[in-house]
Amino acid sequence: MFNAIRTYPAPESLAEARAYDGEDVYVELRKIFFDKCYLCETNDPHDINVEHFVAHEGDVQIKYDWGNLYFACSRCNNIKSNVFNEIIDCCDPAHDAFRSIKLLPPLSPRGKTVIVTPTNEDPRTIKTSELLKKIFNSDHTINKRISSEFLRSKIFKQYNLLLDQIDSYFDPVATTDQKANSIARMRVLMQKSMPYSAFIRWCILEDNVLGPILAGDMD
Repeated sequence: MFNAIRTYPAPESLAEARAYDGEDVYVELRKIFFDKCYLCETNDPHDINVEHFVAHEGDVQIKYDWGNLYFACSRCNNIKSNVFNEIIDCCDPAHDAFRSIKLLPPLSPRGKTVIVTPTNEDPRTIKTSELLKKIFNSDHTINKRISSEFLRSKIFKQYNLLLDQIDSYFDPVATTDQKANSIARMRVLMQKSMPYSAFIRWCILEDNVLGPILAGDMD
């Protein structure tokens, strides 16, 4: 996951309490969440929802609350449903969404799982870990199994871009300029606006050389 900063005031359409998913709401949420699902980090998803962080279940105040609306792909919204209300709020600066859960990519394009590891015992962290395991590794239905495989293959593809830069950096004949260029490209890959940035960041942090170089760039 990644932290985001919610902007205020709320979109005007919410004041009318007619629709929580008006065009102005979508426009602002796309900016806040870098045009990617706040849960799986797929960017520019084909099917998007304005998701209620806490399921409104008919409560009008919660339904139109700007602070309760998030940008999510329909798959993640479906998996989260009203079961996972008590998860990490990535818009709350008190929670370090990225560092609370270690995410490591599959080991191959058709890898069976991604590794989801909570780094603390906070109940919200544990609940979020459970949700992310379902999102990335679910196989309880044929639809979920196929869509999980597709999602993991996209994560691996992004991870492979990082591996190219790591290989270039550690090339025994790499020049100082070439190493600097590889580091610069890694900084791009780990930006929060990039897809699956949490995976990229954790892979870098796991490296004894690159971690100390780039840890300070991870807001």
